Amino acid sequence: MQTSTRNTVLLTRSRTAVWHPCTQMKQHETLPIVPIARARGCWLYDCDGNRYLDAVSSWWVNLFGHSEPRINAALIDQLQKLEHVMLAGFTHEPVVELSERLSALTGGKLGHCFYGSDGASATEIALKMSFHYWRNSGKTDKTEFISLAGSYHGETLGALSVTDVALFKDTYALLLRQSVQVPSPDWRQAAGGVSPRDHALACAKALEQHLEKHHARTAALIVEPLVQGAAGMAMHDPEYLRQARVLCDRYGVHLIADEIMTGFGRTGTFFAHEQAGITPDFLCLSKGITGGYLPLSVVMTTDTVYQAFYDDKVTRGFLHSHSYTGNALACRAALATLDIFKQDDVIQNNRARAQRMTVAAQPLAAHPRVRHFRNTGMIWALEVDGADASFSRRLFEAALVREVLLRPIGTTVYFMPPYILSDAEMDLLATRTLEALDATP
Repeated sequence: MQTSTRNTVLLTRSRTAVWHPCTQMKQHETLPIVPIARARGCWLYDCDGNRYLDAVSSWWVNLFGHSEPRINAALIDQLQKLEHVMLAGFTHEPVVELSERLSALTGGKLGHCFYGSDGASATEIALKMSFHYWRNSGKTDKTEFISLAGSYHGETLGALSVTDVALFKDTYALLLRQSVQVPSPDWRQAAGGVSPRDHALACAKALEQHLEKHHARTAALIVEPLVQGAAGMAMHDPEYLRQARVLCDRYGVHLIADEIMTGFGRTGTFFAHEQAGITPDFLCLSKGITGGYLPLSVVMTTDTVYQAFYDDKVTRGFLHSHSYTGNALACRAALATLDIFKQDDVIQNNRARAQRMTVAAQPLAAHPRVRHFRNTGMIWALEVDGADASFSRRLFEAALVREVLLRPIGTTVYFMPPYILSDAEMDLLATRTLEALDATP
């Protein structure tokens, strides 16, 4: 990896002027910030033309590669018409069409869309909407929330209140509402000889025991369906979702599906909850919704929830807004994204692509330091034995010099690439990651 004056100047300016997210800035005294000048397909290019395979879809958002011509064309067309108008008292074609098409993808069961800007905003909206629904329904004691152990739902205060990642939760504890965590169906935690499905059933039993005692005060259970991302790509059997739906119905508790990461084909079906044959009360979507182009999120919900807010009194309406709600450009990018899913038969083609990538990764899975190699849809993950606290940073550096962008979560190494990887790119990703692992003691 070459570094020129042009690269050096840009990264120095960035380190001085930009406070980067989820980053201890002092580390960049020795770990260079990577200045990206352009991107195409699966590849990012810095100012000197060095390239990096985007194996994490630029934080899980880029579905069809960078500079996708069809999304580019849709945005250029929309720019000639309308870039933005406030959604309070106004509307526009892209947001209406997007809402209708998303609803159709749920079979019309989730027919009402409320828009935000990012995943954490979607979590905030769903939590507030659940709380306010119960308030409007006369059940004012239902103010508490349940999430899974190791869950991650965003870093704003409401989202952090249902997040169970110690780094965030402990630091901001005094600012947060308390929530309850129940055991995660993460199959890595199953006792020897226990199947992922049986482990999921045991965890559902723990949820049932909690709801038996506390359902009168519980507003909602929030779950990342099938894969808990920040928990280290913790994967679980769909049976947990089936049981959670039954229990939430039995005890009068909302089920919130946080598909901010798992939606839009990432787990092998368009929505992850489809694999359990259930419908949540709230569905949170973001990340891949615009193909990785523009910030947008949406919370979808049922007519039952919507009708609880439909009233003459302003105080019974849902009290949430932001200036860029339902931005026309972002909605048009999302529509282009949905078009590509249909035009390219993405879900079906991804199944073949996932099989090919799993085969390419077998030498990595067989590495003596690797355990729990796993795959769900277009997500692959593994644990590395003997890794210390600096492992993720050192593997990141070792992969970069081998033209691969990885972002390990502790000792978990994962791939979440765009849906366009060629066979050659799959082989490169697997081979270079293996080389980087061997170079990272």
